[in-house]
Amino acid sequence: MTQQNNPSSSASIKETVRAGYAAIATGQQSSCCGSGGGCCGSQRSNQADPDRLAQAIGYDAESLAHLPEGANMGLSCGNPVAIAALLEGQTVLDLGSGGGFDAFQAGVKVKASGRVIGVDMTPEMLARARENIEPYRQRTGFDNVEFRLGEIENLPVSDASIDVVLSNCVINLSPDKPQVWREIFRVLKPDGKVSVSDLALLKPLPDNIREMAAALVGCVAGAALVEETRAVLEKTGFNSIVLTPKPDYVRNMQDWNDPLYRQIAEALPKGEEIADYVVSLSIEARKQGAM
Repeated sequence: MTQQNNPSSSASIKETVRAGYAAIATGQQSSCCGSGGGCCGSQRSNQADPDRLAQAIGYDAESLAHLPEGANMGLSCGNPVAIAALLEGQTVLDLGSGGGFDAFQAGVKVKASGRVIGVDMTPEMLARARENIEPYRQRTGFDNVEFRLGEIENLPVSDASIDVVLSNCVINLSPDKPQVWREIFRVLKPDGKVSVSDLALLKPLPDNIREMAAALVGCVAGAALVEETRAVLEKTGFNSIVLTPKPDYVRNMQDWNDPLYRQIAEALPKGEEIADYVVSLSIEARKQGAM
């Protein structure tokens, strides 16, 4: 079932996602996918530990070693920090910042003259991220990362104040993706950049997959088609749009015997694999400056 066909209201979808992430943040469960929630993550598999997944999708071991303990919660599906090629002095916004995994890495790249703002709608996640600030300061000497409570459809951020927007496996969870992209466009400075990793669909899921219980497809139920994403970005006003499907993330999860992806794979038509449908999508775009 896709969110377009899901009778649940936007509010109930958000509450389901919020509850799942709250449970992860407080250690009550290792993933919200297995409990009927709608968030992504890799901690479902005993073999797919967070550091292993992070290195498989492009994070280097040195960067991971400098993170505060617990910041990497295995909730990534790509590496937007690397995509962003962040520069010293930039102001960065991380949507769905969780425990601060990407926000703290961005902080190291923008250095003391830069600033990183993480936004998350889950108070429990926010508390965990804020607990990680002091260890980050001690390890890096930087006091340049903060975390704000808010929804990505209504960002607690000023207009035209951000150089780069990051997001990692979060926008696909929103029941109103066009509004998310409008908000991103609003907060970006002229010539500001988007660097996002998200789950997306290369083609519509078969009916039997779409009709599976939300607990089985929570991590992919909200994924939009790649070309739908392009159309939304163009309509919002972005240019220099580059969309790069990356099927290796999904293949890794299946190879590591992740139960969610295994169950979906077993329900697919013979001869097809999940990566024929679901990919990690690298999304790069710019807000054109004044002419």
